[in-house]
Amino acid sequence: MLDIQAIRKDFPILGLKVYDKPLIYFDNAATTQKPTVVVEKIRDGYYNVNANIHRGVHFLSQAATEAHEEARRKVQQFINARYSHEIIFTRGTTEAINLVASTFADAFLSSGDEVIISAMEHHSNIVPWQIQAAGKDIAVKVVPVDEKGELCMDAYRRLFSEKTKLVAVAHVSNVLGTVNPVEDIIATAHNHNVPVLIDGAQAVPHMRIDVERLDVDFYVFSAHKIYGPTGIGALYGKEEWLDKLPPYQGGGEMIASVSFEKTVFNELPFKFEAGTPDYIGSTAFAEALRYVEGIGMERIAAYEQELLRYATEKVQSLDIPVRIFGRAGHKSSVLSFLAGDIHHYDMGMLLDRLGIAVRTGHHCAQPLMQALGIEGTVRASFAFYNTKEEIDAFADGLERVIKMLTKR
Repeated sequence: MLDIQAIRKDFPILGLKVYDKPLIYFDNAATTQKPTVVVEKIRDGYYNVNANIHRGVHFLSQAATEAHEEARRKVQQFINARYSHEIIFTRGTTEAINLVASTFADAFLSSGDEVIISAMEHHSNIVPWQIQAAGKDIAVKVVPVDEKGELCMDAYRRLFSEKTKLVAVAHVSNVLGTVNPVEDIIATAHNHNVPVLIDGAQAVPHMRIDVERLDVDFYVFSAHKIYGPTGIGALYGKEEWLDKLPPYQGGGEMIASVSFEKTVFNELPFKFEAGTPDYIGSTAFAEALRYVEGIGMERIAAYEQELLRYATEKVQSLDIPVRIFGRAGHKSSVLSFLAGDIHHYDMGMLLDRLGIAVRTGHHCAQPLMQALGIEGTVRASFAFYNTKEEIDAFADGLERVIKMLTKR
């Protein structure tokens, strides 16, 4: 069992009051709150180890460089990558996907080629491929989703052709909570000699990830989803693929030598890290990973599943028809729903007045909403610092809002 009250003390913001009500934060799929150790790591970095890295011979630069590269090694260890140079620091999942989309398209895509994505993708794994489709005249094929919110795997297998060059899908849906069968997705693609990119933004905070076991070619995620700082994330790429891809941006650090006649690019990982990196953020990112490891990813996963089960039962017991979107057999701790004919925005606004933070809208997944025949949902998403008592208050709040909005 987790000592939830002790854990909550690590997150000062959870003691906040909103409209004179205790904050209940159920918007963890959008971003997680930060433990004190992460914030203190940022403070310590600026106060004690702040100097531009890799270039300086002085003490502070050397110390900052070692801290940054130790953070890279921590990310490597956390997802079990083979080499630390297979970890590229980015501004987050979105930039990591754009990096792969741009460089892979430049190196390997031409007119008529195809990329496979799914109907449940976040916009950050749709729009970059559409940009490439417009520029390169490639086709983006879409794996449909069934009524339970699961990928139609037979349809996925039928999408492959001799023109298929890449598969890019989410590990976990940020709307449905569906945990996709990525092992099967990757194995099927590899049988066709097609590489795979997995968007792990919603997976890494909730389960143990082993990129070696998955045999995935690219895996991307963000620090702020896993209790780390905003504005930094990671791209894992197999060495063989990263070596083949051209640089994404030009500038300092990503070069070995520059003349007006020719530039020689740097080795991995620096080839993809132009300019001064977020060396303060990287160390705080690593501190967040150490924090969740100290609690235990398996324990986190088990507790969050219990929260999801409990919340689902509470929502289903409301005295109004409730539609839950995402009934996959394997789900993460996301609960998306609509209650009666109440608009999701109205529900979210009134819950906020009760101190309850949920997300409303299309959740950057408009094509999925169109497939579901809706405009948006109310989404409650849970983390290991949430409690059943908070879910009870959430259910009471829902009942109160429903009574307010269904009065005749």
